[in-house]
Amino acid sequence: MKKTLLIAFMIILALEVQAQELKTLEVGTIVTIEKPSGQEFQHIHFPKKNFIIKRGGIVNYKREFGNEVEIVSLETKKDGIRQARLKRGDGKKFFQSHTSVLVDLDKAIAAGEISI
Repeated sequence: MKKTLLIAFMIILALEVQAQELKTLEVGTIVTIEKPSGQEFQHIHFPKKNFIIKRGGIVNYKREFGNEVEIVSLETKKDGIRQARLKRGDGKKFFQSHTSVLVDLDKAIAAGEISI
């Protein structure tokens, strides 16, 4: 019984810490793009391959792993989803063709695609 209560307390404490981190995200915060858990990014809306190629870019998603990015704008949609626009911290373009990308912030953090 004591172990169960201890585990429940630890889970609640971890969730509270994560909720406080999500609230502190604001414009200018630096976050890191991590490797997605599946084949593709689900919550970071990178452009499709054909759009990258049309703009003269190189399609290589592995180059984006570990990049530090800055939150340029934050917006809360009507359905409660917080959407952010990200730009690279080093000033370069994503895939050598796009200056910024959109991300569903809370979902991306929960899925491990972005770390604070």
